[in-house]
Amino acid sequence: MSKNRSLSTNFKNEKMKNIFYFIAIILGFLISGCDDELTIFPEDSLSVPTFFKTEEDFTQAINGTYVPLRGINNQSKPFLAEMHSDNTYFARNTAFGATDNQEDIADHSIPSDGGITANTHVNNVYVGYYEVIARANQILATIDDAEFDETAKANVKGQALFLRAYSYFDLAQLFGSVPMHLEPVVDREGAALPLASEDELYAQIIEDTQAAIPLLPLKSEQQPGRVTSGAAQTLLGNVYIVRQQWPEAETVLKAVVASNEYALMPNYEDAFSGNSDNKNNIESVFEIQYREGAEGLNGSFLYNFLPRPISAEEVGAITGTSNPQPVNGEGNNIPTPDIIEAYEDGDLREEASIMYITASESFWEDGIYPIIKKYVEPHALHGNHGMNWPVYRYAEVLLFLAEALEEQGKNGEALPYLTEVRTRAGLGAPTGDLGEAIFNERRVELAFENKRWFDLVRTGRAIDVITAHGNKIKANPVDYYYPAGVEPRGNVFTNISERYALPASESSLNPNF
Repeated sequence: MSKNRSLSTNFKNEKMKNIFYFIAIILGFLISGCDDELTIFPEDSLSVPTFFKTEEDFTQAINGTYVPLRGINNQSKPFLAEMHSDNTYFARNTAFGATDNQEDIADHSIPSDGGITANTHVNNVYVGYYEVIARANQILATIDDAEFDETAKANVKGQALFLRAYSYFDLAQLFGSVPMHLEPVVDREGAALPLASEDELYAQIIEDTQAAIPLLPLKSEQQPGRVTSGAAQTLLGNVYIVRQQWPEAETVLKAVVASNEYALMPNYEDAFSGNSDNKNNIESVFEIQYREGAEGLNGSFLYNFLPRPISAEEVGAITGTSNPQPVNGEGNNIPTPDIIEAYEDGDLREEASIMYITASESFWEDGIYPIIKKYVEPHALHGNHGMNWPVYRYAEVLLFLAEALEEQGKNGEALPYLTEVRTRAGLGAPTGDLGEAIFNERRVELAFENKRWFDLVRTGRAIDVITAHGNKIKANPVDYYYPAGVEPRGNVFTNISERYALPASESSLNPNF
């Protein structure tokens, strides 16, 4: 595999691959009931037996496996992982009306019945991750029989194992029990698997990630944007922390530090991707790749995070585009007073993470809102930007390691890793309980990176924190972007749960839901 072939360039072929996957699935259904002598594939047609042969075939296939991650992180996952926490909330636009799917997530009032829900964003994330899993499974089912360079083969296989493990990890954290597909689905019966327990899911996630680590190259030897051995080690460390396997987490995370492949960027704001530069920098362990332009590889999540309504001129002042457009609807992922108060005096990360803008047409007070600054980068065209989305940064590796050590009573070893993160932020040594200091540090260091809800759940704080958060909103709605005189809906914070209900659209296909 040529190391000069960039991941984003290879994504140009994704439309062809999407067509291939559709054809392959249809062919799978058609041949499932045929006699052996009839299962003959024309050599010039697209099918599993004729496509998965060469290094180029598998390169295209693994590129396609990353693709759904862009859609997941471009819109729905930030709602489920940040706006479902106390870090962000929605900005109500009383002239537009309700957008129940987003509001229900922010208000912990998602309607559900029998463990299923019709919420659009829940469905988007669930389906998106199973698209990744299906594509990874097709690679893993066929790659061992293919004949091409063993090093390149190991690299592709390691990426597929990582992507399957990462997808199941998020599914387990969001939903708890979900079906576990480890083979390509070729018929309706195979699509309707029973729900696997969390223990079963985590056992497979750990197995896949452990298998991926030795197959993947170091960051310095891998094509930019592809997962690496360090990314797999970080994922495994994260899994061990969720499972409270502290010694195992310590071991694997120390390996990431010892690799010398990563370091903190000198300035916090430089840890995040620009629109076209600073991508996959030395602090980046894994990030979702976007590219501005007409190829369909761009993101638009910055626009989802703006308060509404906002004029074209005001949008242009934020984005620098040549064709700014007014934006209406509901604003999402607006930083709450709670997260703003969480920054200590002198913390450089606050100014790098949050900025204030004017939406003069809004109905809330004077229209001056905080917005997420991390993803504000100038770009050319409205709704089309190329900033990457951070999944794992080296700062989180250090905080994970500090947590794993502190949980084992190794406070003296934990403190330097925490201090390294705080020093860059312009802060001194932490005070008070070290475990609480690490937890609070994660909130401000990783704010708006889809971490907060998962942290609340895994530490057993979600119900208490969100209940208190909801009480503050109900008591002082104007502080949380409600126009004066507008009250929260009657069902707000009435369905607080650590897990999301499963998507109703899938229940019609799987009787086990």
